[in-house]
Amino acid sequence: MSAAQLIAVDIGNSFAKLGWFAKDAVAANELPLPTQVIDFRTDIGPGDELLEMLPREAVRWRVSSVNRAGQQRLSQWVQQHRPADDYRLLTRHDLPLDVQVDEPLKVGLDRLAAAVAANVLRTAQTPAIVIGAGTAVTVNLLSAEGVFLGGTILAGFRMSAEALFGGAEQLPLTTFHPNEEPPEVVGKNTEAAIRSGLFWGAVGAVREIVTRIKADLATEPELFITGGDLRRLSPLVDERARYLPHMVLSGIAVASRS
Repeated sequence: MSAAQLIAVDIGNSFAKLGWFAKDAVAANELPLPTQVIDFRTDIGPGDELLEMLPREAVRWRVSSVNRAGQQRLSQWVQQHRPADDYRLLTRHDLPLDVQVDEPLKVGLDRLAAAVAANVLRTAQTPAIVIGAGTAVTVNLLSAEGVFLGGTILAGFRMSAEALFGGAEQLPLTTFHPNEEPPEVVGKNTEAAIRSGLFWGAVGAVREIVTRIKADLATEPELFITGGDLRRLSPLVDERARYLPHMVLSGIAVASRS
């Protein structure tokens, strides 16, 4: 089974992502990148169309999840439709990463997997800040030795929009989509004002967190940004930041080498 194709899965609270990895890419020393990525809603699970996309031969599933029900849904789907496949739910101990926080077992595996990918990319003996977005936006710090030291968690675009909608009777449910251009700061209507607040509020929050983390470091860190929701935000946080949309999937692929 070690030579089987890899399907890396990142199950979040809202959506799950599946990434296909070529066998030679996983075996190489560089950061493996997915050849194809699809997603589905965590609360629904994969559809029958996924069956048509998978090869006939058995594959390896390596799964990172922060949503138990979503993981169980995928596991049951694989058992039903692909019983010969090698399905494995990863834990922190599967990741080649030293984690030094108060409660390591409670750190989301998506944050740790992205840190694994950053460790492959960063310059030796240089700290790194990894910014990721899903249901939440996270800003995490890696030491110069590659140790995960913790970070910050704040509400993502969708969660913030739903909080405004649910907590204020006259505010509409409004979202900012990653493919949209950054909104005007001064919105001319309520929805535009909310979109501005969602986007520029996230830019300001992440900038401030990064600035404060940098102030405590003796060496200038490298910045990595991942997640589709942050594509437009990346150059506004720091022009030197490297944007890679699928660092969590790549980190899972790195962990699958062992």
